[in-house]
Amino acid sequence: MNAPLRSKDYFDNRATAEMRQHLRPVQRTVQETLAYTCRILAATGQEAGLAGQISARSDTPGAYWTLRFGLGFDEASAADFIEVGPDLETLQGEGMANPATRFHLWVYKERPDVNAIIHAHSPWVSALVAARQPLVIAQMDMTPFHDDCAFLADWPGVPIADQEGVLISEALGRKRSIILAHHGYLTTGTTVEEATYLSVYLERAARMQTRARVYGELTPVPDDLAKEAHDYLLKPSIVKGTFDYWCRQIDRDQRL
Repeated sequence: MNAPLRSKDYFDNRATAEMRQHLRPVQRTVQETLAYTCRILAATGQEAGLAGQISARSDTPGAYWTLRFGLGFDEASAADFIEVGPDLETLQGEGMANPATRFHLWVYKERPDVNAIIHAHSPWVSALVAARQPLVIAQMDMTPFHDDCAFLADWPGVPIADQEGVLISEALGRKRSIILAHHGYLTTGTTVEEATYLSVYLERAARMQTRARVYGELTPVPDDLAKEAHDYLLKPSIVKGTFDYWCRQIDRDQRL
């Protein structure tokens, strides 16, 4: 007699428990994790001169860690991160913050759950935003952004003042990511690893959407299946395991 089919929840719970057991995350300092993130972004083609930014909330109230201004993602090391305060004043380390990271202050203020922010002008997202197009969730690898990627249709200009921080943080709302028309993207996370995971997959999603347009209008994934995949692909064990894999790729070619 054939055994009855088990529910998907059974396999989901089993996989989650086994991933906790077998995927053992590597422990790193926040500066080491940020340095790896920079190298990962560079390795995935997201370098854009000095326009990219990455930050992580500090233990100091109102402060965050960020790459000192003047360096590109591809040359960042753990020693190159500085702690800056509520007016971008340097608290630890040498150098200055990118003035455009001021809007990060507003996101951290409005979102206590956010501990890391990545902003970049990556090639495929840049193509999407130049066309002023929001993301269409039309394939499984795009589902981490289902109902979780905002769209700011109007560019407020170079984000070096407070007003841009207000606009971007309001447009982001409770979502993890946002596409900024005529500009670039922003991903956030409860961890640096999560923000990095989303940044890499958002660039892939934009590439996929741009290429798929050749074949006509995109067909969105049904909401219920997209939500299921969103929640599964954003499991912390998958996010951290993927980040560790990317770090091993970096280690094979580079030394931090």
